[in-house]
Amino acid sequence: MEAILKQVKDPELLSQIEKVVPFHGFLTSGALIGIQMLNIARRELNVREGERIYVTCETKSCMPDPFQILSGATIGNGGLKINNFGKMAVTVNKQAPEGVNGIKGIRIYLDPEKTKDYPKLHAWYLNTEKFHHEEIVPILLEAGEKVYSWKFMDLEVPVRMKKRIQCCEKCGEMFIQHDNELLCGGCTE
Repeated sequence: MEAILKQVKDPELLSQIEKVVPFHGFLTSGALIGIQMLNIARRELNVREGERIYVTCETKSCMPDPFQILSGATIGNGGLKINNFGKMAVTVNKQAPEGVNGIKGIRIYLDPEKTKDYPKLHAWYLNTEKFHHEEIVPILLEAGEKVYSWKFMDLEVPVRMKKRIQCCEKCGEMFIQHDNELLCGGCTE
């Protein structure tokens, strides 16, 4: 992988990779896809340095990590949501101004029509052949944004509910109440 990273000419991209690798463990194809998607979203949405974004990843594998490390969108702070549909796709939006119910977002996906121009990447993406990350990462670096498609979307901003704490009537532990329930999630399963 070191030889591959030496080929990265863009210092910003190299810096991003160097930040993601220690968190993720190594550079995977999915992590690089996440970095590339984040860069597309930042440019297309005109996200300024330090500006908060919200991310919905459609896979739990590798791709969400760059959004956590490079943009600070985490599950814990509510900036990252994962809908594990098994898709190489992500929706990103900036924070909506106070009182605004909707905002423009962008959905970006690895486009199988475009990966056809890179046969090994296409076979990896469709899982018709097995390849190591060391074989796919250089192809993704070469292809850059040419293998992605994106479209702008109108997104509804969820209304933030005031947090209500309830004592579970069964186990006696405190939990966050969502719909006036009297039992915690563990006791209702």
